[in-house]
Amino acid sequence: MSSKQFPINSGFGAATTAAEVLAGRDLSGAIAIVTGGHSGLGLETTRALTDAGARVIVGARDVKSALERINGIRDAQVERLDLSDLSSVRDFARQFLARKQHIHILICSAGIMTCPETRVGPLAWEAQFAINHLGHYALVNQLWPALVGGARVVAVSSAGHHLSAIQWDDVQFAKSYDKWRAYGQSKTANALFAVHLDRLGRSEGVRAFSLHPGKIFTPLQRHLSHDEMLAAGWIDASGTPVDPTFKTTRQGAATQVWAATSPQLNGMGGLYCEDCEIAKMDESEPPSFSGVRAYASDPEQAERLWTLSAQLTGIDAFSTR
Repeated sequence: MSSKQFPINSGFGAATTAAEVLAGRDLSGAIAIVTGGHSGLGLETTRALTDAGARVIVGARDVKSALERINGIRDAQVERLDLSDLSSVRDFARQFLARKQHIHILICSAGIMTCPETRVGPLAWEAQFAINHLGHYALVNQLWPALVGGARVVAVSSAGHHLSAIQWDDVQFAKSYDKWRAYGQSKTANALFAVHLDRLGRSEGVRAFSLHPGKIFTPLQRHLSHDEMLAAGWIDASGTPVDPTFKTTRQGAATQVWAATSPQLNGMGGLYCEDCEIAKMDESEPPSFSGVRAYASDPEQAERLWTLSAQLTGIDAFSTR
């Protein structure tokens, strides 16, 4: 596990907004890619980065819908990206690389949660693992030439990673599907991806982080029923939010913006963050859903996942090094 998972007293907290993280910062000239940057936390991330002067490329499966949602946000553009389709990922990366531009920030924000059992791609991958992890793994590897020389890569994980380590004997949940464990595994994968990417990329100036954005009502909950959210204590019988620990989308986007831009993190990487701070390790049983589990920050598990991801996708920017 990481020996550097300790808070640094950033001065921010759970109530901090993305705009507050960037107050006084000038990102003029920076190019950022935000997957899912047209919806939920991704949209707030796009807005905050462009307000600070960055130019943002939003990767979205439905370009028309995404354009409608980012309408009015200056310096933001949409390009088609379907993370469940490796050919779409390849096309997105090829089009970007053809411009010979550098990527300063890449935020892997798109994702799905607790969907009914769904299989994607020619090999019938479990959708949450495929979209939340494998699609982003392939994207970062194929964009690697544009990241070299100095970049931050941010993988949006979740406290949901406390629900499951990587299920090495059945990664695709072919034996028995459980939507919450599958979601938890995909979020553990996000965290482990950042651990190993940082290890591989630091010599080229590329640092990576993962994070829990907090609990926020966004389209991510579209697969959860009223009764499920009621039982969880998130809403009351009328559907009104009642859980005081939920954040606004502006607060929810803050940690990924902080991880992507903060000079407080210079020289660091491979760490899991929450509430605009480096998270502590969580060894409690049952899990506290605060901080990061050892299995989600273990370098050996991270390398094993990288190897598996390379085998599944046939993509590895570091395979000849």
